[in-house]
Amino acid sequence: MTETLAGRTLLISGGSRGIGLAIALRAAHDGANIALLAKTDRPHPRLAGTVRTAAAAIREAGGSALGIVGDVRDDEAISAAVSETVAAFGGIDIVVNNASAIDLSGTLDLEPRRYDLMQDVNVRGTFMLSRAAMPVLVQAESPRILTLSPPLDLSPRWLGAFPGYMVAKYGMTLTTLGLAAEFAGAGVLANCLWPRTTIRTAAVANLLGGDEVMRRSRTPDIYADAAYLVLTDPLGRTGQTFIVEEVLAEAGITDLARYSPGVAEEDLYPDAFVE
Repeated sequence: MTETLAGRTLLISGGSRGIGLAIALRAAHDGANIALLAKTDRPHPRLAGTVRTAAAAIREAGGSALGIVGDVRDDEAISAAVSETVAAFGGIDIVVNNASAIDLSGTLDLEPRRYDLMQDVNVRGTFMLSRAAMPVLVQAESPRILTLSPPLDLSPRWLGAFPGYMVAKYGMTLTTLGLAAEFAGAGVLANCLWPRTTIRTAAVANLLGGDEVMRRSRTPDIYADAAYLVLTDPLGRTGQTFIVEEVLAEAGITDLARYSPGVAEEDLYPDAFVE
């Protein structure tokens, strides 16, 4: 690895907490500029962190921060986020599509409004934020897009598990692979990243199984460290669906105990869409 994120500008959807914030803080250690587009302007009773507390943490970690209150479903908010990021930092080097909605209901139990939410946040949000940033992104020296979405596994096990959520997450991946192909000539590297195990986030705590699944999950730092490696990858790979643990192994990081202290490897809870 020869690159760092020093002086580079990241525009991240979500990021007021969890994985998005962990990725932002990892970049901040290099002295990166980070713009967060997120809805959380005020504290939520069940969700710690806001755009403003995240921005403060980024500055404390050594980065420059711009907290932008807005919804990735809102085209005007997306356009404003791009404009404000450029005004603050002079450009955009990296887009991280982190914002995502989840509902693991089966088809007959999935309410239409929840299906629409996942489509709007996950697929449309990924497409529209990347699209809005692209005219600025292509002017960067080493432009990159990173989307937090899984590889396309079309086995019946995953196709039949929770189709509503599967379509939304696979849509993020297809969008990113499409951008990788369309803008390869402009030098834009677009890739996806997904973990083999669940990560300690609010979604896991509130939707997937509470304290027990949280205990058996890895910390967001593992995702952040792998994302950092993808975003500083000197090989110029694009159109890839990377797996967190494989990225770390390629970099020689095979002892992952620090990401799940006190939990044996065999007791970790597996994430969806990967064997």
